[in-house]
Formats: sequence, structure tokens, C-alpha cells
Amino acid sequence: MPVSAPVFAPAPALAPPPALAARVRTTAPSAIREILAVTSRPGMISFAGGLPAPELFDAEGLRAAFDAAFAHSSRRALQYSTTEGSPELRATVAARLSRRGLATSADELLITTGSQQGLGLITTALIEPGDTVLVENPTYLAALQGFTLAGARLVPVPCDDEGILPDALEELVARERPKLLYTVPTFQNPTGRTLPAARRQAVAETAARLGLWLLEDDPYGDLRYEGSDIPWLAAHPGAEDRTALLGSFSKVMAPGLRLGWLRAPAALLRAAVLAKQAADLHTSTVDQLAAAEYLRTADLDTHVSRVRDAYRVRRDALLAGLPSALPAGSTWNRPEGGMFVWARLPEGHDATALLRAATARGVAFVPGAPFYAGAPDPRTLRLSFTTHTAEEIAEGLRRLAGA
Repeated sequence: MPVSAPVFAPAPALAPPPALAARVRTTAPSAIREILAVTSRPGMISFAGGLPAPELFDAEGLRAAFDAAFAHSSRRALQYSTTEGSPELRATVAARLSRRGLATSADELLITTGSQQGLGLITTALIEPGDTVLVENPTYLAALQGFTLAGARLVPVPCDDEGILPDALEELVARERPKLLYTVPTFQNPTGRTLPAARRQAVAETAARLGLWLLEDDPYGDLRYEGSDIPWLAAHPGAEDRTALLGSFSKVMAPGLRLGWLRAPAALLRAAVLAKQAADLHTSTVDQLAAAEYLRTADLDTHVSRVRDAYRVRRDALLAGLPSALPAGSTWNRPEGGMFVWARLPEGHDATALLRAATARGVAFVPGAPFYAGAPDPRTLRLSFTTHTAEEIAEGLRRLAGA
């Protein structure tokens, strides 16, 4: 007797899953990350990424530090840890801050997965949808992304070649009643500029008088090539109880470790610890112990001095070649440290259009427009000088001139 084929009922129509959250649907991707995909092409000379030079990493010293961390206690190195971070690393960071004039105890610190996480933790702890956040104009692109994801209303603070204009800041605080000012006062990303000491004092006084949290981001402060150190905002009278200070080992040790730290007043630090518990529980134990071992046994200051010497040569090579690489009438600054030179093309030029021509010739940079919270200046561009030798920089500038 023949067997009939089974008859299946038609599959019911499937409903699509619910939509993604509006905050990710309306936040633009990082323009820098998009450009870095282009710069990975063989032979490309990139002034785009703010990356440390890999040939300057102390790979042998770090390998020895990891070996020692395992030798002392492999069980501890591979185990869960406290959210606040390893006592050894917090104590070492506190000592380094104190030696530079900002008295700090280990209890005032939280170890983070890069200083980028610290920015996110403070945002989680402070910002609710609709809160106003003041930012420098232009400012760090990832900070703009993070505040936007949190639903903040971003208001740019007028700046000049030295950074925030204190009178404009005071007027904005009085009018807008913001909750937070985010600033990168030393060798700023993207402009490389540094806020003078007198302006820092004025910012601290405004925050204290009018009621404002300060988020001071300092990933580049160790990379000074000339001039004298300027005290952190957090060290100024009036700012002690309202400043969260972010730091990082990415620029002076290795970014692959993803180690940073957050110094904050007690109540805000407790809130950041809660936010971190929900985010990742704690930063990698083995990386923290290796970093603490490295800081205990290696001479980080000597290593940083070697890095600064190399970067100073590269900065000077970039500055020396810009007059012949950019159109007549272009302007640029001379940063005292950090990783970036900020340039502005003459009227009638557009840095995004120039980028397309430049990448076709094997050289890249970052247009300045994405760094603005307000109306962008399309003529601006950011040039990083850290990842190429002086000879490679010269060749890159020749290609840029051809574009």
C-alpha cells in the first residue's frame, strides 16, 4: 500500500523582534573607528589614530611582570577580585598622584577597564535623560557618544586656542543649570591645547560657586615635551569635593592592558563602584597584579622619558613639514605634549573632502567635524604624530601635499 507524503501546515508568519533602544539607533558610530578601517591598508601612513607607538612598548618588562604575578600567586591572579581593584595597584597609583601634588589615598581610587570605562561609570552615576552636560568645543568624540547614549543634552562651551573661556563658562552655568562639565584640560583630544593654570582656578571657582560636577579626563598628562606641569583641576581650591579625575596606563604602559583609574569624592566613588559592579564586576585581576608588579620593579618614569623623547622628535617632524603639506593660509598649533596637532584649512576648503583625496594617495587623518557638539568647523583636522618615525611622517606629508 503506497505511503502518502506527510502534509505540513504552512509555517505561521513570524513577528519581528522588538526594535533596538532609541539611544543606539540615534547615536552615530565613531568616525575615527570608521577611518581606522581604511588606515589598515598595507602601505598607508596614518595620522588618524591616537595610538601609542608599539615599538616603544616595554614588552620584556611587562612579560617579566606577568611572570612574577603568576609566580607570587597564580590562584589569586586567576581568581575574581574586588570591584574597587587590587590594593597594590591602588596604593601605587595613589602614591604617584601624591608625588605630583594631589594628595590621594588608595581608598579614593577605583581601578577601571581603561579610563574610557571611568567616563562611562561617572555618566551612569550622574546623568539622567534630559540632564545638561557642558563640553569643550571641540571635544573627545567617545565622550560625546557616551553622553548621547545616556540621553544628555550637550551644550558646547566657547573655547579659544587655550581652551575654555571662563567668563563664557560662568554665563552658561548660570543660564543652563548643567549637572556636569566634561573637560580634557591637558593636551586635549582633539586639539592638543592645554588650559592655563589661571583658567583652571576660574573653572574650579565657578563650579564651587554655582554648583557643578567636574569630570577631568587626563590620559595624556605624562606626555609633556616642553614647559612645566600644571596642577590638575582636582587640586584647585573649590574643586576638591566635586571633581572626578580619570587617568590611564594606556599611553604610558600599554593600551592592550585596558587599565585606568578613577579618583572621586567618596559619595560619587561609591556610586561608580555600584555602576562597575553591574558593568563587569571588576577589572582583570591578572592585568592589575602584573601592572602593580611592573610599577614596583621597573622604572616607569625612565620608560616614559624614552617615550617622550621619541614623540618629541615626531611632533617636531610633523610641525616642520606642515607648511609645505597644507594649502597656503592654513594654521595649526604647537602642542606642548600629548599626541595631536590641530589644523585649520583656509576658507573654501573641506577636510572631509581632502580626506578622500588623501587616502587615495596612501595617507590619512581625522576631519575635525565629528568632534564638535555644536556647529562644526569643516575646515579643521586632527593629525596624530606618535605611530610613525620622522622619516615616515615626512613621506606622509609629501603624500598629503599631493592631495
